[in-house]
Amino acid sequence: MKQMATEISESQQPLTRLVEQRLIRKILKGDQAAARALIDYYKQRLFAFVWRSCPNHQDAEDICQEAFLKAFAALDSYDPQYRFSTWLFTIAYRLSLNHRRRSAEKQIDGDYAWPADDQESFETALAQTEEAEQLRKQVWSAVARLAKPQQAAIVLFYREHLPCEEIARVMNIPVSTVKSHLHRGRTRLRELLESVVAGDWSKLRILGSAAG
Repeated sequence: MKQMATEISESQQPLTRLVEQRLIRKILKGDQAAARALIDYYKQRLFAFVWRSCPNHQDAEDICQEAFLKAFAALDSYDPQYRFSTWLFTIAYRLSLNHRRRSAEKQIDGDYAWPADDQESFETALAQTEEAEQLRKQVWSAVARLAKPQQAAIVLFYREHLPCEEIARVMNIPVSTVKSHLHRGRTRLRELLESVVAGDWSKLRILGSAAG
């Protein structure tokens, strides 16, 4: 288990399906260390995803905790043909929807940056500059202005690198609707960010990494 945890912590790449399945088999046998390794790998990514819909730190933490509890409680029904992340994010997405239905949606305000300790390697050095930090906030501020389904689709596609088929599973909608959300989301982002990027749309690579 120590070797497996080290492999997870040291790798900047997505958790391999092989390691993931090994961890799940151990969890099903009651291995708490394996459960902790899987939680540690996904917790920041899950929090960042949930936080887009519920920009309240305590609410987002509660949803993430409930998502992990539900996922592990029903782990024997998990379908290994899908990544564990797809299943976990499906649970979290539905919990987020339920939370929004139960509470009045508040106007998002403040810092739209993602959790600071969940940075990826691509833009780490660049994101340390003042200019890049400002761009990062402007981009994710624009994402926050999208309709909620468009936000979710954009985050899952660019941040989590899920294919449209798995996004459809997470959001419980047809693939064609996912593609429509992505198309409309990108179109709206281009409108919102035209003055920010000044025609240099390569700057939006930040969607895929520096946002956390």
